[in-house]
Amino acid sequence: MASHTELTDALKLHFGFDTFKGNQEDIIKSLLDGNDTFVLMPTGGGKSLCYQLPSLLMEGTAIVISPLIALMKNQVDAMRNFSEEDGVAHFLNSSLNKAAVDQVKSDILSGKTKLLYVAPESLTKEEYIEFLKNVSISFYAVDEAHCISEWGHDFRPEYRRIRPIINEIGAHPVIALTATATPKVQHDIQKNLGMLGANVFKSSFNRQNLYYEIRPKTASIDKDIIKFIKGMEGKSGIIYCLSRKKVEELAELLRVNDIKALAYHAGMDSATRSANQDAFLYEKVDVIVATIAFGMGIDKPDVRFVIHYDMPKSLEGYYQETGRAGRDGGEGLCITFYAAKDLQKMEKFIQNKPVAEQEIGRQLLAETASYAESSMCRRKTLLHYFGEEYTQENCGNCDNCLNPKKKVEAKDELCAVLEAISALKEKFKAEYIIDVLRGVNSNEIKAYRHNDLEIFGSEEQLDAKFLNAVIRQGVIGGYITRDIENYGLLRLTDKGREFLKKPVSFKIVEDTEFNDEEEVDVVKSGAGCAADPELYSILKDLRKKVAKKVGLPPYVIFQDPSLESMATTYPITIEELADISGVGMGKARRYGQEFINVIRRHVEDNEIERPEDMKVRTVPNKSKVKINIVHLIDRKIPLDEIANSMGLDFDELLEHIEGILNAGTKIDINYYVDEILDEDQQDDIYEHFKESEMGDLNTAYKELGDEYTEDEIRLVRIKFLAEMGY
Repeated sequence: MASHTELTDALKLHFGFDTFKGNQEDIIKSLLDGNDTFVLMPTGGGKSLCYQLPSLLMEGTAIVISPLIALMKNQVDAMRNFSEEDGVAHFLNSSLNKAAVDQVKSDILSGKTKLLYVAPESLTKEEYIEFLKNVSISFYAVDEAHCISEWGHDFRPEYRRIRPIINEIGAHPVIALTATATPKVQHDIQKNLGMLGANVFKSSFNRQNLYYEIRPKTASIDKDIIKFIKGMEGKSGIIYCLSRKKVEELAELLRVNDIKALAYHAGMDSATRSANQDAFLYEKVDVIVATIAFGMGIDKPDVRFVIHYDMPKSLEGYYQETGRAGRDGGEGLCITFYAAKDLQKMEKFIQNKPVAEQEIGRQLLAETASYAESSMCRRKTLLHYFGEEYTQENCGNCDNCLNPKKKVEAKDELCAVLEAISALKEKFKAEYIIDVLRGVNSNEIKAYRHNDLEIFGSEEQLDAKFLNAVIRQGVIGGYITRDIENYGLLRLTDKGREFLKKPVSFKIVEDTEFNDEEEVDVVKSGAGCAADPELYSILKDLRKKVAKKVGLPPYVIFQDPSLESMATTYPITIEELADISGVGMGKARRYGQEFINVIRRHVEDNEIERPEDMKVRTVPNKSKVKINIVHLIDRKIPLDEIANSMGLDFDELLEHIEGILNAGTKIDINYYVDEILDEDQQDDIYEHFKESEMGDLNTAYKELGDEYTEDEIRLVRIKFLAEMGY
């Protein structure tokens, strides 16, 4: 066994560091001693060194199995920088021509190469298997090992073949490394790699310097992001989007607003991808807008913010992606925009997959939604997900802890949940248990005759959201456990059984209600991004007075995002007010003068310097979709025909029309509404929005949904806003 002094000297010699981080030294000793080794270490913890240093100290070549070509190139370049010999590290993948492959093989056989990076796909090629059989191998390193598990956030079927191929080439010690894995995924990795007897090293997942915040995803998201980045001037950041199209659009929007930004996604050619990645790494641009294809293994320690335009598909993905912020221990702001409908869309995408995959996908999405909507400490929730207990009540560095909600007593409700789990023999998931408690007469409940149980309907006065919060916080409190192996069935723990016998106080925080029609106050952001709270309050009061005077709900006058913009950019002319998103010239002329007078007085009284340059410029719409829609509506073409002719879902068309209206363009769809709804029906829905406080659709669906479809409600809302708001 290498001594501490020998290892420290080697660390200094090869990498220039004086000391090891965390448990790096113990991991390296485990591998040097010939043991299978499992490493769970968050991003920025120094995983790569755990196999890089042993490879230099051991006889033979280490085979590193890695999923991304870009990652391989970076790692190889980094190793070559630490060595005088370029041949010390190589990669084998599809990007190499025959001459380059021959050079790699030659360096390996001559003993120059200590590290060989291969993609799992390359490892399966017969040519490479036969070659590696003749190579002196020191050990195998499986990087990003979570790719092995179907329960991981980045499952790759080819990873499942690694163990059989290792056996074919020749068995040697295996080190598996991952930055994110739940207890289930950890077990999957070890089982699949045939290393259940491995030495296991787990580092804490707690990244104290990272600030976590979930914001509602509203129509003004692009503007919110631009304002945020402007407040972080000169700092590096990553924005993640789920679709390639959105990546391209957002990168372009940022550029026209004088933000140095580039796009990155798997659909780009490799030369452009590589150039954009380098531009970010070498600080030629401040922001990279990317799909999740970007970032794995990217070593940029000073990323100051990570924004998720869309909520990720799993908490593992979320943790890994946010983990790219603040790797140097400095500031790291992790801002995520959440809308429940985004996760609903993702659920649609998994409907064609095998049943087992669907179940897994739904569970992962449910965990993500739970995290987003929870009012508990974000850090506590995340760490619990990864099997780590966080004992502090308030972390002081997430939106929920900086703006804590009042706790409510839920002792009786937890008792009810525990009794229900017990009465149902621990064989059902949370959704089913909630339905039983609330007395929902579903076909499944009737089939099992659970509507005959004493607990059926015992908590009918409570909504599902509250009971969900009780269950989630009961899990984190250790009263309930989720059986992941069996698709999340709820079981009682010993602590839960004890609680049933002798209940004690159990306080919870209620979940946050997310409404994509409204905007909430931002808790923490880049400097200078927050609206003027005093002016914002004044404008809300004025809106109420104006609304009362004209007999309309306040949101019809100006929606909250528009007021927030006014309290940020201080418009003092009708023209400036018309430029605010959601206002337009019609509203500005009708209602604007009083608002302008108030803003001008506030600016003068407080000697405010107006940020006139904060106006967000828009990208010209190359497809002219919205212009075409307006023209076709002017010609009174039925909306379903417009949708068909433009290749849009009806839902997408309505989103475009709502966007057109919010941008201040007058639009008249009465001709179509009159076709599908009679006057009384229209009046019924119209009246709802006239009396509604916020005018949000979710409330409307709940109150009117038995009699009308969502499309009908949305259409009348558009008609209402077009007639009353302009």
